[in-house]
Amino acid sequence: MKRLTRSNEKLVAGVISGISNYVNPELDPVFFRLAFAWITFFNPALILVYLGMAIILPVEEVSYSK
Repeated sequence: MKRLTRSNEKLVAGVISGISNYVNPELDPVFFRLAFAWITFFNPALILVYLGMAIILPVEEVSYSK
């Protein structure tokens, strides 16, 4: 089962990259980051949503397998 988590590939907190991995793991997170920046320009309240998700979402577990 897929879980929404913050990604370790992060610029700020890894929330948008985690959403990108949840929706489509093969898609580059840059598209989601640009879309979020564009939408946030028109609705700055999304910054509070981002901060809330950065606090609530767990960090992605890294599995080291050989």
